Amino acid sequence: MGKKLFIGNINFKATKENLEEVFAQYGELEEVILVKDEQGRSKGFGFVSYTSEENAQEALKALNGFEIDGRALFVNEARPQEKRERNF
Repeated sequence: MGKKLFIGNINFKATKENLEEVFAQYGELEEVILVKDEQGRSKGFGFVSYTSEENAQEALKALNGFEIDGRALFVNEARPQEKRERNF
């Protein structure tokens, strides 16, 4: 099982392919997700999953603070999504 990274501060014009191009330099990717709103616009963050823990750590070290399209990326280990209680 690989490791999932959270990617923040992504330029709103960036595409999933842009992320794949940058992050694939550090190893084989399992999945790339660029989070979008209801209108299909980027929310400025996403997730990248690697097939190996080592590749994920290399990418984290190399790309945290790396500037793409004028914005410094924030890269960190993704945390599991917390269950939220819904009050209607």
